[in-house]
Amino acid sequence: MRSHSRRFVSMTAVLAAGALALAGCAKGGGGGAPEGAAGSSQKPLENKAVSAISVGTADDSAGPAPEVPGAKPGGTVYMIDRDDFSHLDPGRVYMNYNASVSALFTRTLTNYKQDDAGNIKLVGDLATDTGATTDGGKTWKFTLKDGLKWQDGAPITSADVKYSFERLFADFITEGPDYAETWLVPDANKPFRDQYKGPYDGKELDTIETPDDKTVVFHLNAAHPDFNFTVAMTGYGAVPKAHDTKQKYDKQPWSSGPYKIVSHVTDKSLDLERNENWDKNTDPIRHAYPDKFHMEFGLQSQQSTERFMADAGNDKQAFTFHNPVAPERIQEVLGNADLMKRSLQGLTPFTTFYNINTKRVTDVNVRKAIQLAWPSKQIQQLQGGEISAGKIATTVMSPTVLGYEDFDLYEKLTKPEGDPEAAKALLAKAGNATPTIVYAYNQTPTQEKVTIAIKEALAKAGIKVVGKPLNAGTYYDAIGPVDNKFDVYWGGWAADWPTGSTAIQPQFDGRQISDNAPNYSHLNVPEINSAIDQANAATDPAEAGKAWAAIDRQIMEQAAIIPEFYQTYFGLYGSGLGGVRFDPIQGEQSALNIYVK
Repeated sequence: MRSHSRRFVSMTAVLAAGALALAGCAKGGGGGAPEGAAGSSQKPLENKAVSAISVGTADDSAGPAPEVPGAKPGGTVYMIDRDDFSHLDPGRVYMNYNASVSALFTRTLTNYKQDDAGNIKLVGDLATDTGATTDGGKTWKFTLKDGLKWQDGAPITSADVKYSFERLFADFITEGPDYAETWLVPDANKPFRDQYKGPYDGKELDTIETPDDKTVVFHLNAAHPDFNFTVAMTGYGAVPKAHDTKQKYDKQPWSSGPYKIVSHVTDKSLDLERNENWDKNTDPIRHAYPDKFHMEFGLQSQQSTERFMADAGNDKQAFTFHNPVAPERIQEVLGNADLMKRSLQGLTPFTTFYNINTKRVTDVNVRKAIQLAWPSKQIQQLQGGEISAGKIATTVMSPTVLGYEDFDLYEKLTKPEGDPEAAKALLAKAGNATPTIVYAYNQTPTQEKVTIAIKEALAKAGIKVVGKPLNAGTYYDAIGPVDNKFDVYWGGWAADWPTGSTAIQPQFDGRQISDNAPNYSHLNVPEINSAIDQANAATDPAEAGKAWAAIDRQIMEQAAIIPEFYQTYFGLYGSGLGGVRFDPIQGEQSALNIYVK
């Protein structure tokens, strides 16, 4: 299978306390927030998404979305953030902040519905339900709802949906996910653009059928039981053929959602107004309480934090998709009860960890000894504590992934400072009481401190650590080759949709090991490879979740990674807004329920 542009965690994300928990292909290699962000007064993080993701019914997919108590229509909501959205054409959307704003004007066949308790359901968005398959996931049928319209009042039809997928094969759409494209051509092992060039020369994609205006049938080249999760990605959002301006579509896409774009000044502002042709009765997840959104770009997290804290003028009605509380202001915010009332915090989909190169550290007992001796608590403190860096992780999958099971094979939560005596016992069992490991890291001030902590902790167990500083700009280039000369190095990952298939297979399927591929631990265990195939074939989401959780445990038993953090987000919004919610799928603030008080 060809490689995808997966969701690597970025170095900057860790440097800035979640400031850039970017999806897509952002890469980096570790970092850390200022030490001053740490402190004993940090409020424990809530995690309302743990094991609460399910597949909804047709009733769950029906609109309108439940009213937000106290919400009222009218007014303008302001948004302040660091960066303009890099892409608005749904086919080119992979980054989470692009996906968050797109939810206001782009609809997909399926999407996620979150209730007040934090439970999340996959539901039909354009579709009447989450789709149906009768052959284990090789063929998928979706039926469109009645009353769906584009912003000009034209009906949204199955032909539009088919066209939306066909145009993804065009040579200018290269930034989005490519799962569906790979699965909709005859041979998944050959480049999909060699097999279909897109619709602009008049040719259609035969693997998508539209027997009537309401029905779309996808014929995949292999079974993909969670394809209904795949089509929830913004990258598979609807685009009308009649208004497809190709490359220009990225600046002003045609709306199928509750808002339409009326102005976009690159790197400065984006203005949205209510789409009068959006029918709330077709939409189970969105509201359109505000009349308008005015979005402003170019503010670093310190600037936006100070404006939220001042809470003056239009900033009272402001939120941010992405900017977190600046690390240097975290303690001040945590100590201010009024500010905390308008704060949001939660787990992002990202898990960070340290890969153990299993091609070099071949004895599993040595790998387990490294795990036991690892100074997780010290590393967390050096990177700003739980609020700034994240919760100490013990698994591969994030708690935001369906089927996640909480387990701690190496007592990272009960002995977070490390257990050198237990590590010594395993080294004795391995017959190697004083091994040497080569640890590669980004050469930043914080990572220098982290490296010292690792050296000191592992030395207590008899393990000598040789540090190899790397340039941040070429970090992944250095650790990417299969024959790299390092034993342990930092990394991270987020699932493209909240099932185990995109959280585990890219990283731990031994059949996909190659230079610069995501299996940085180079783990190749036949039993795990076989279990991955079985999990991919599971048609029941709950059973598939259990299967992926079992594989998670198998990987941890192999000690292929040392989990670091379940990455967190901590942000503020203005006092004049209600309905601001943390979105655990995207790992940032959601605008779908926002209203002006």
